[in-house]
Amino acid sequence: MPGYEVTGPRLRCVLPFEAAPAEVRLLRRAAAKQLSRWGTPVDIDEAELLVTELATNVVRHVGEGASATLILEWAGERLRLEVHDKSPVRPVLRSVDCDQECGRGLHLLTSLAVDWGTVLTAVGKAVWCEIALSGLSGCRRVERAAGTLEYYQEACGEPRRREVGLEESAIELIADLLHWSAARGHDPDDFLDRAQMHYDAEANAA
Repeated sequence: MPGYEVTGPRLRCVLPFEAAPAEVRLLRRAAAKQLSRWGTPVDIDEAELLVTELATNVVRHVGEGASATLILEWAGERLRLEVHDKSPVRPVLRSVDCDQECGRGLHLLTSLAVDWGTVLTAVGKAVWCEIALSGLSGCRRVERAAGTLEYYQEACGEPRRREVGLEESAIELIADLLHWSAARGHDPDDFLDRAQMHYDAEANAA
């Protein structure tokens, strides 16, 4: 697929929605909440704006009430936003001074996203864009940590953990790791000190 390459672990969230103004607002909030849960180093306001535009495009040009799906995917140094609908008609990038609204929102994609495009699917099409992440020096560590915490929550098998949030799960995971280190005869305080040294060294180098 043009503009798309996965070079390592990725986080993925699928959000079905109905093409309606009220649903678009809920979708925007859901996307922002998911990105915050992951700790994605990206401008949330910018991501919300792009989600709104992609979803609104379905409302305007596929039809209100149409079923669609937003996919958020964080892989490597980019966040990908992808909206699938059941229409095979691809959006057209028109001139900025065009009297028709059709295609105007694509100028927003070209100005904010590092890449974007459309692709036909088995049931319609997908319109996607990618945002460059900020703080790339620590991006891979943040991505790995978010992925680990997602798996940790699932392994614990407690639905309430997702309500509590990744922050509480992170504390519990660290506690588990300290128990693991002590069970193997290591000093938990030494583990914490060494981890802090790694963090400080990388933070100072950023």
